[in-house]
Amino acid sequence: MDGEIDPEALSALLAEGDGSPDESLRIVDIRDRRAFDRGHLPDSECIPFPELTSRVAELEGADRIVTVCPHGVASQQAARLIGSYEGTQDARVESLRGGIEGWQEAVGELTESPAPEGDDGADEGPASPF
Repeated sequence: MDGEIDPEALSALLAEGDGSPDESLRIVDIRDRRAFDRGHLPDSECIPFPELTSRVAELEGADRIVTVCPHGVASQQAARLIGSYEGTQDARVESLRGGIEGWQEAVGELTESPAPEGDDGADEGPASPF
């Protein structure tokens, strides 16, 4: 793990289009799919923490990987796990400081996944990004 990245710095990377044409940035949200669908960082992908060890090979070839969780704690553990994988050892692996909560305070925007066809969400309680 290469430390943490501040929400503002990650937002700037996203605005730049991931830095340079040859750099691939992967933002890995380790929350479960339902939490991810309710609100996530732009351009992020959902790999729930329990699936991380079996899916870490999907991140091979990335130049930079940022892990995301609700408060920035579990994502540090996820970043260490990803950084220890042979296929990602050359990547810069960071955790988002403050997690989703820090992102919302500093940047404010979350992206929602579209609801599945025929799902009006009536059986769910209030939406929460956590």
